[in-house]
Amino acid sequence: MAEEEVVLVEEGAGLVPFPVEWDARYPLQDQTIADSPPGYISLFPDFFLDGIFRLPTTTFMVSILHFYGFHISQLSPIGMVRIRHFEFICNLRDWSHPLKSLEPFTS
Repeated sequence: MAEEEVVLVEEGAGLVPFPVEWDARYPLQDQTIADSPPGYISLFPDFFLDGIFRLPTTTFMVSILHFYGFHISQLSPIGMVRIRHFEFICNLRDWSHPLKSLEPFTS
C-alpha cells in the first residue's frame, strides 16, 4: 500500500495504519469509545496493536461473533486475543468446523 493511501493514526504509544477510504477516526480528547459518530463503530486500538486483529477480518472471526451473538464493539482487547488464539489453534489442528463441536456446550 502506498504511503499516501494510508492514514497513520496515533493513539497512545502506537500507530495504526488505515486506508484513507475507511475514514478512520479516534475520539477527541473529551470523548470516549462510546461516542462514535453515526455510521461508525468503536474499536480499541489494542485490537490492532496487541490483539492481532486486522481488517478486513477473517470469516472465522465473523462466524464466532455471529455464533455467540456479539457485536465486535462488545469485545475487550483480551477477548479479541482469545478469539484469535482459538482461530490459530483451529487452523493448526485443521478443524474445518470448530463451531459444530461447540454446539453441545451452548444449547
